[in-house]
Amino acid sequence: MENFFARVGRVWPAGRRDLHWHILPTLAEAEAIAAPYKGLAPQGLASVPLDGMHCTLMHAVGLGVDDADTDTLLKEVGDYARSVEPVALTFDRPAVGAVAVEISGWPGRQFAGIVEAVTQATARSTGAAFKPAPSRYPHMSLAYTTDGAEDVDAVTLKAALADIEQPLSGTVFADRIHLVEQWHDGRHIMWEPIAEVPLAGRPG
Repeated sequence: MENFFARVGRVWPAGRRDLHWHILPTLAEAEAIAAPYKGLAPQGLASVPLDGMHCTLMHAVGLGVDDADTDTLLKEVGDYARSVEPVALTFDRPAVGAVAVEISGWPGRQFAGIVEAVTQATARSTGAAFKPAPSRYPHMSLAYTTDGAEDVDAVTLKAALADIEQPLSGTVFADRIHLVEQWHDGRHIMWEPIAEVPLAGRPG
């Protein structure tokens, strides 16, 4: 496997704070989703702590909070969100990728609409050049590869996951979206909250 933080460090160096839009699970939702996988992160994988689990909508690469007109951004996203129904995202058994152990979810259509809206609003709220990295589908990572990733045996890890003989799907009820300023230290991802925008489901 490949070190996730070394890969992203080419465009998102350690310590740099970039704006992200997320859907965040409650602590109870995160606990329920992560519980079956305790102890399954070998050397070279860093488990995501419960309070660090997140479903990214969009990463504004190279754009910090000081680069954006956040009042305008939050007003536009808030106006949009008033007409968006909350959605229950269901996440299923994880897959072992090149840089993470990831659970993907559904439904994707409403998720994609939210991604598009926050991406366009973020682009309009700033005069700074940045590269939007929108998510193409709902997903959360349970662990990221880090130092020693090349020694992780993906086949052994997949076999360990397959040995969990129980239903593994979990649900995150998305009734709000979160704007954060996010960074990493080469092992874990952290963020500072900026705002929560509720999804109200009311006609505009």
